[in-house]
Amino acid sequence: MGTVRTDDSKTLTIILAGGAGSRLGALTEHRAKPVMPFAGTYHLIDFALSNCMHSGLSDVWVVEQYQPHSLNEHLANGRPWDLDRTYGGLVVLPPFSGAEGEGFAEGNADALYRHKAFIERFAPDIVLVLSADHVYKLDYRAVIARHRERDAEVTMVVTEVEEDAGRFGVVQADGDDRVTDFAYKPDEPRGNLVTTEVFAYDTRALLEVLDELAAEGENGEEGREDNIASLKDFGDRLLPRLVERGRAHAYRFDGYWRDVGTLPAYWQAHQDLLAPEPALRLDDEGWPILTYGVQRPPARIHARARIDNSLVSPGCVVRGEVVRSVLAPGVVVEEGAVVRDSILLHEAVIQAGARVERAIVDEGACVAEGARGAGAGEITVIASA
Repeated sequence: MGTVRTDDSKTLTIILAGGAGSRLGALTEHRAKPVMPFAGTYHLIDFALSNCMHSGLSDVWVVEQYQPHSLNEHLANGRPWDLDRTYGGLVVLPPFSGAEGEGFAEGNADALYRHKAFIERFAPDIVLVLSADHVYKLDYRAVIARHRERDAEVTMVVTEVEEDAGRFGVVQADGDDRVTDFAYKPDEPRGNLVTTEVFAYDTRALLEVLDELAAEGENGEEGREDNIASLKDFGDRLLPRLVERGRAHAYRFDGYWRDVGTLPAYWQAHQDLLAPEPALRLDDEGWPILTYGVQRPPARIHARARIDNSLVSPGCVVRGEVVRSVLAPGVVVEEGAVVRDSILLHEAVIQAGARVERAIVDEGACVAEGARGAGAGEITVIASA
């Protein structure tokens, strides 16, 4: 499979995977947010990469920055997603160095601009830009087709959220889905239609506007050394400028989508998987989520164990009680321990007599005998020593 073309268009996919994930606290101190475990056996970046594979997108660049070693180990040269190719396939872009613009990017628009020369050399017609920390399934071919049909400079995939719209880019669109207004993380959002961090850009328009904004600088001062960094995130200056130009369109997505960049959202996404009829099916034969992982033996459930409405991964050993929880590979729940409404990451150990409730237990952490979780209220994070 070569470069995907829709009506003779050449598409480059760029997955932005450099964020530090500070809102997840201790969980991202030693790992990149895109490789945060999810649903026991998966990682967050698996969703974007699996969507690319199923959508026939074979030129995929991953832009790294924070904790790149943990991300590189998981990417495995793109092998799990059929992206380990001699020509095309997965390309990893480390923090930019060795020329003008050297250093860490200070936002996703800034990150794109620092790789402008590579994008120009590849010469795509469309640049599809994805985030690496959202949970959803989407056929990007439909987005690209709509983008071309509307002759858009940017097509924003949007969805309606029930709450916390102010965490996202909030969109106003007319009856023809032309974007008429865009507000980035507003204090008082005017609606609940938000961007999903999936954007299809016309390459010429994207690079032209980035050039303009870099030249202007944040305060309109041309020639300043910090003008590139002033580009910041898409929502700060890039998307508002493209909306002003009048050729920004919305693609409405009504499937399951969740930003899991906060502890409550990460916890709730796991609870969603435990619903009687989950909105997101991980076992869909027509659109499986693929991942890289070490082979494990089947989970072992002992005679005194009690498991109710939970996901238990390979390699787990359960002797205690597990209710409405998700256990990653290698977790041990000893006899007499109780785990409720919690997420236990790889190799966590819950010792006999301990009680964990509404908690996220980090990889390798040990909850000692007799310890008790906080229970109701905020989500508790239990990190390894």
